[in-house]
Amino acid sequence: MPLTPTERDRLLLFTAAELARARHARGLRLNIPEATAIVADTVCEAARDGLRLAEAIDRGRAVLGPDDLLPGVSDVVTEIQVEAVFDDGTRLAAVTQPFGAEERNDAAPGAVLPGPDLPVAPEPVVTLAVRNTATVPVSVTSHFHFFEANPRLDFDRAAAYGMRLAAPAGASTRFDPGRTVDVGLAPIGGARVALGFAGLVDGPLDAPGAKEEALRRAAACGYLGAAEHHDTTEGAGA
Repeated sequence: MPLTPTERDRLLLFTAAELARARHARGLRLNIPEATAIVADTVCEAARDGLRLAEAIDRGRAVLGPDDLLPGVSDVVTEIQVEAVFDDGTRLAAVTQPFGAEERNDAAPGAVLPGPDLPVAPEPVVTLAVRNTATVPVSVTSHFHFFEANPRLDFDRAAAYGMRLAAPAGASTRFDPGRTVDVGLAPIGGARVALGFAGLVDGPLDAPGAKEEALRRAAACGYLGAAEHHDTTEGAGA
């Protein structure tokens, strides 16, 4: 059965969560990967059940408590982020205090020492006006291929190809319903390969014809801001 990279990632998360649930059912206390998998999978399934973002986050937060975890896990894992498919599209769910709101003793043995500051945001090379036409807020994380962000976000998709938010790693930008936000974008670095996301590229960003094909897919799937550029490209090649 052929699967997209996103579908393979979802199955991997589900498998990890099922293994963690089996261990939990045997009375074992969970480590970081096990607890993270259960919370993330619970959020994804809540989205599949038709729940809204806030409801899915609440369900994920309620599935495990401190007594289900190995010592120190709740001190290390203070937020769990997962991309879940809701009725209105793929959205980021950030579950803060994922194991219930408890008072943590930061001076306790084994407490995590403060880490280094977040890396400095890259310099933006393009600024785009982005309007959220959906009826719910949409959040986009720092390293998401912005071209493939929620189809109800209206912006110049062609200009966003191969770009990500000019924001520190782990940060996100929220787009409220009906609002327009100016965002700075920077090129995706490294090997410049986009796998997963919305499945509009799934390969090297700079391969010959990759941008044109991604625009064609986006336009066919109804992504706002893509159709006009796709039509122009087709007309130029006629």
